[in-house]
Amino acid sequence: MKKLLFATAFLITSLSMGQAFTGKGDQKFQVGLNLQDNATGIQATYDYGVGENISFGVATVYAMAIDDALDADFGQRADLRLRFNANIGSVLNVDEMFDFYPGLSFGTKNFGGHLGARYFFSDGFGLYTEAQVPFAKYDSDELTPEEELNNQFNFNFGMSFNF
Repeated sequence: MKKLLFATAFLITSLSMGQAFTGKGDQKFQVGLNLQDNATGIQATYDYGVGENISFGVATVYAMAIDDALDADFGQRADLRLRFNANIGSVLNVDEMFDFYPGLSFGTKNFGGHLGARYFFSDGFGLYTEAQVPFAKYDSDELTPEEELNNQFNFNFGMSFNF
């Protein structure tokens, strides 16, 4: 009897757990720390699932703490990006609470790519990490250190929320 109760409780618990990416209609919001040369800032992203393994979204980054030698204005500190993700956590089949997502972004500074991963500890809360790199910068001239903000390799980590 104890084994039957344990098996039933385990099955109910397993079925009630969410997945990291559920496909069409899935919504994720992430907020975290952004690290790059000469600046530390905040990143926020929103992704919406449009297919079994595809999501579109928007990301914004704002460099708050910049090197004292820089004189960056709002336009150099802020970036807004449209993004596309290939959510392949279910393909890799590591854990249903884990999602791995390579993607592309089209922003105000450049066309780039990102590689991210998130793990959910419950239906609504998890952690994420993401690395971003520009593929093509809009300004092909030599960039000033202020223009390099959000236009270079950067690393992000923080909290992920499932809606």
